[in-house]
Amino acid sequence: MQKITTCLWFDNNIEEAVSFYTSVFKNSKITGKTHYGENMPLPKGTVLTMSFEIEGREFLGLNGGPVFKFSEAISLVVNCENQEEVDTIWNQLLEGGQPQQCGWLKDKFGLSWQVIPTELLKLQTSNEPEKINRMMGAMMQMVKLDMNILKKAYHGEL
Repeated sequence: MQKITTCLWFDNNIEEAVSFYTSVFKNSKITGKTHYGENMPLPKGTVLTMSFEIEGREFLGLNGGPVFKFSEAISLVVNCENQEEVDTIWNQLLEGGQPQQCGWLKDKFGLSWQVIPTELLKLQTSNEPEKINRMMGAMMQMVKLDMNILKKAYHGEL
């Protein structure tokens, strides 16, 4: 068990959400489920929590009712090895959701994600501020990140 686990609060659709997330990521699984009992906020037998793993990271989902909503103040970052993985994960997470700027999206449950090619992170940490500035300027114009365009901007080919 990891020391710190992210808890995600859902209205009353935890089973749908966890099923969705574990379908997007190949290395994922549902690891547990609890239910509401007598004299609790939701009807007896309703799923209370679901524990699940995505890419080796443990999460806890809570069916807490409509009290709290997700905001962009917190997001989950998906580091993708190549553009194909960016495209695949972006398209799956975006189903029923809303695209945002700079590789961010909000999924159909309202949770914010950043779908980032790992190559971008490598270029951002180079010691070439002029190249980084060109690349970041191109990124600020994007919704889904396109590494081919970002590399061209970095190398001054746009």
